[in-house]
Amino acid sequence: MLSGWFNTRETAEAGIALADKIPLLTVSGSAARGKQKRQQTAHGAALQTFLRRGAHEIRTRRLNFYERATFANSFKWRLLENGVDGGLADELTRTLILHISLNQTNPALSHVAPASLTNRPDSRKAKHLLALAHESYARGAYAEAVTYYQELVGIKPPRADTLNNLGAALCKLGRYQEAEDYFRQAIGKKPDYPEAHSNLGTVRRLQGHFAEAEFSLRRALKLKPNYVDARSNLGLTLAFQGRLRDAKTHFEKVLRVAPRHTDALLGMGYVARMEGCFDEAGALFKRVLEVNPKMPGAWAALVGIREMASSDGAWLERAEQIAASGIAPLEEADVRFAIGKYCDDVGEFDRAFKSYKRANRLLKTVAENYEPDARTRFVDDLIRLYTRESIADAKAGASASMKPVFVVGMMRSGTSLAEQIIASHPAAIGAGELQFWNDAVRVHEALIRRGELGEPIRKQLAEGYLRTLAGYSVDALRIVDKTPVNSDYLGVIHSVFPNARIIYMRRDPIDTCLSCYFQQFSPALPFTMDLRDLAHYYRQHWRLIEHWRAVLPPGAILDVPYAELVADQEGWSRKILDFVGLEWDERCLDFHKTKRPVVTASYWQVRQKIYNKSVERWRNYEKFINPLLDLRDLDL
Repeated sequence: MLSGWFNTRETAEAGIALADKIPLLTVSGSAARGKQKRQQTAHGAALQTFLRRGAHEIRTRRLNFYERATFANSFKWRLLENGVDGGLADELTRTLILHISLNQTNPALSHVAPASLTNRPDSRKAKHLLALAHESYARGAYAEAVTYYQELVGIKPPRADTLNNLGAALCKLGRYQEAEDYFRQAIGKKPDYPEAHSNLGTVRRLQGHFAEAEFSLRRALKLKPNYVDARSNLGLTLAFQGRLRDAKTHFEKVLRVAPRHTDALLGMGYVARMEGCFDEAGALFKRVLEVNPKMPGAWAALVGIREMASSDGAWLERAEQIAASGIAPLEEADVRFAIGKYCDDVGEFDRAFKSYKRANRLLKTVAENYEPDARTRFVDDLIRLYTRESIADAKAGASASMKPVFVVGMMRSGTSLAEQIIASHPAAIGAGELQFWNDAVRVHEALIRRGELGEPIRKQLAEGYLRTLAGYSVDALRIVDKTPVNSDYLGVIHSVFPNARIIYMRRDPIDTCLSCYFQQFSPALPFTMDLRDLAHYYRQHWRLIEHWRAVLPPGAILDVPYAELVADQEGWSRKILDFVGLEWDERCLDFHKTKRPVVTASYWQVRQKIYNKSVERWRNYEKFINPLLDLRDLDL
């Protein structure tokens, strides 16, 4: 995931430039550490003078908290790249930030130990705590920063910026709910605080709540129209919702004023990747790394645009270094998923699974809890209420339209492949994964779970959904909605669109679940991060699909076995098109050449010719996936 939203170009370059000028001979290797220490002693006075001058220059720029953090990180990483020992780099960075943060009329203040603060008057103590918190954040010691900010909050009524900064430090630790609470407190104290609105939007995006994220980020931009970090984050939020044109517009606005803005460049790379322009995406990711060679998201993204080979060992070595460098949990998860993909590509399956397991554990620390009992009760309610009789009686208010085509199934079951085949037909459009039915069920859940979805609401849903589809095309005969979670709502969907075609993608349960485990999903999908949760979720999914097959009219659902589609591409492609009422078109065999955005995790796979290496892939990992093996008794 992306979480580097506090980076700015100018401060990063200033940190690099200062590190390059530091009067310290750079010596690399553990054997040279003693020599480095002697150099530090010999040049101590010169170093202190240099750091004070550098700090004075930075103070004249009146940098905010996040810009100071960016400056310090760039300074530290440049020292490390220049061969300075890690401990010495930390010490120099700490000294520099204290010079920046503290009033230098009392130089001795920079050497006061935190433990001695308890006897200080509150005003002096607060000032020193604030400096220590800023310094800790700047060098990436986020847990320390949280401790100082929390103590600061405890000794005096907190300012909005202190609450906001505490939220930022918590966010870096992956403690998103706590961070969100502090951002909201900051906004409560200062409603027109753009940074807090922007940070709230960012943390909601990281939690997978994109509509709420968009609202907060637009609020930040209304308060501060030239706020490039908020605009870049809005672009990312729109991209993750599939609104690529709008996302690109915001990224371009950022890059016109800040051509080296790393998040905007990375976002443009993501858009290019979703559009199938992999060479362009790769070039953009490399531009990001020219500005910030250790940016986790950009380094991880390089793996997603091609199949890796053993000759790419340099990528793996650098990825392992970045993952172990103390970055934020979601950033490390991003890199660990990429390492897993690399190792899977080259056949190092033990190492691949280890990396995927670590990535999922990191994700699970920031995700909502999966509640098996609640999921079971939800499926029980749908099975109890949506009987053959109740579905047959639900006709009033329904639409006669045949335009919608629903491609459903578990995530990673081949839904993107089926959509791409249909969307390659000149009379069809692929709309990707729409949130319409998920949102509708959430709004009307109480009525749906009582079986009381009456005529007025069905008519309203039909009209609203057709308006949504018209936003993709007014001329297409068929528009595909391939949202996997629509599998849950087939009773509701059929009661609103009884003539709509439903295609269910049926893939080996273990392959499906393993592929979910290997994919970095939103924290809003917590069952994907644990093999036992995946097995439970899949069994409930299986129960519900069996129910829909039994109660929906014959011919409403076409089962498409993924393995058979791979083995007989043309035969099954003809069956799919016939089922949705379209004549055969040879272009559907060349689906990988179709130019259209693909926002899902299958953006790379659907650009390739059909292949069978994903069939029974789980056998490479059999010794690791015991919780999934019982799914072999399910015959979908």
